[in-house]
Amino acid sequence: MNQNNTTHHEQFMRRCFQLAMLGTSYTAPNPMVGAVLVYKNRIIGEGYHAHFGAAHAEVNCINSVQENDKKHIAEATLYVSLEPCAHHGKTPPCADLILKHNIQKVVISVQDNYNAVNGKGIERLRTNGVEVTTGILETEGKALLKHFLHFNQYQQPYITLKFAQTADGFIGIKGKQLQISNELSKRYVHHLRATHQAILVGKNTIISDNPTLDVRHWNGRNPTRIILGNNKNIPANYNILNKKSETIFLAGDTQKLSILEVMHQLHAHSIISVLVEGGASVLQQFIQSNFWNEAHIISSKKTLHEISDCYQQNATKAPELLGQTTSIFNLENDTIQIIKNTHAIPLT
Repeated sequence: MNQNNTTHHEQFMRRCFQLAMLGTSYTAPNPMVGAVLVYKNRIIGEGYHAHFGAAHAEVNCINSVQENDKKHIAEATLYVSLEPCAHHGKTPPCADLILKHNIQKVVISVQDNYNAVNGKGIERLRTNGVEVTTGILETEGKALLKHFLHFNQYQQPYITLKFAQTADGFIGIKGKQLQISNELSKRYVHHLRATHQAILVGKNTIISDNPTLDVRHWNGRNPTRIILGNNKNIPANYNILNKKSETIFLAGDTQKLSILEVMHQLHAHSIISVLVEGGASVLQQFIQSNFWNEAHIISSKKTLHEISDCYQQNATKAPELLGQTTSIFNLENDTIQIIKNTHAIPLT
């Protein structure tokens, strides 16, 4: 592949990524996918997977071609951020659609690792004479699809931990709500919620804080709410019982579920990504079990004493974790640190 072709491929693949991200928060457990149809370096069609169960990116891309460009479809190159499917799911195989329109060139960023696809789409296209190029901006493509790819590879959801801490390392006060992060950081947290299929907290957090667990400060779909514990003794007017999103209670018949059991149940519910927000005990259980993939820690410049007049002995220390810091940035007077768990373990 010459340098000129590579440059053109990357240009149009980046557009696929932009389109794919329009499906953020709506496609799970399906992946976010974008597609672009190019004829003589001119985009004649674009599409993305808008929400779970709807038409795939390739379908929307081909359907978007204007009448005067339809004659060019067979001569155009189709760019797609994820391998076209080759199986009948909620929609027909996209590989068959490509063959139906006699498209001769397909450029792909990432091979789909879902068992029903996993190279079968590429194989079907090549077997039928289509020139298929793979691996274009693959690192970026995999980063965009990290939740989906992780779920398929390890049969477990991608777990993101989130907590805010004071400058002296506290995350809360027993029996009292504590506002540690600023308003901009709050919007950042709602952005995180919108990029995950589900949000998880313990029942104690529900009882003490009555959280809404939604994305009211960001655009997107409210995540599925996962509560560790049963639904007993929760007041009927509590936010968790409203109809703004699905709520799933995970509880054992006679005792508290282990994190391993929680992970298995999340997989059974086809939850591919979870944002774990607390409380401290729940966060620590995920850390000790080593079932977490990344953490977003919001650190205030203020100490506990500056935020609250409560005694320190009633305060809860922030959990401790080890990992690789991949990013640090400021949101006004808060610092956001993103840590990757380089030793996360698969389910057993």
